[in-house]
Amino acid sequence: MPRLTSLGSPLLLGFDEIERFLDRAGNGSGDGYPPYNIERFEREEDTGEQLRITLAVAGFNVEQLTITLEHNQLTIRGHQSDDQKGDYLHRGIAARQFQRTFVLADGIKVIDADLKNGLLSIALHRPQAKHQIVEIEISDLG
Repeated sequence: MPRLTSLGSPLLLGFDEIERFLDRAGNGSGDGYPPYNIERFEREEDTGEQLRITLAVAGFNVEQLTITLEHNQLTIRGHQSDDQKGDYLHRGIAARQFQRTFVLADGIKVIDADLKNGLLSIALHRPQAKHQIVEIEISDLG
C-alpha cells in the first residue's frame, strides 16, 4: 500500500524528490549541536536573495571542519581528536564531533565560507526566479 503524505496528492506531480529531501532533513542531527543561525538579507533589485548560515563552532579550526554539497544537501562536519596528553584536574570541555545538514532548494548556490572568532559562516545566493507564462499548443488529432 503506498504511503500517503502531504505531497501525495494526485495534483502534485513530480514532487517525490522533495519528499525524499524532507525525509533526509528530518533525519539530520537532532541534538542541537552546534547551534546555528540562518539569516536572510534584504533583496537588492534583480540580484536575488542572499542567505547566510552561521554555526557556533568554538574550539574547531579550519582543518577540523569540512563542508560538502551533494544533491542539494549541504553537510557541515566537525571532528576533534581527544587530547589525552594533559593532566586535567577538571575536564569540562570535551572533544566533540558533529554533523549538521541543510537541504537547499534548487538554484541556491554556495558562495563562500569563512571561520572567524569561533563562528563558521556560509554565504548562499538564490537567484531571482524569472516569471514565465508558456502557452501549450494543442494538436488536433481528430
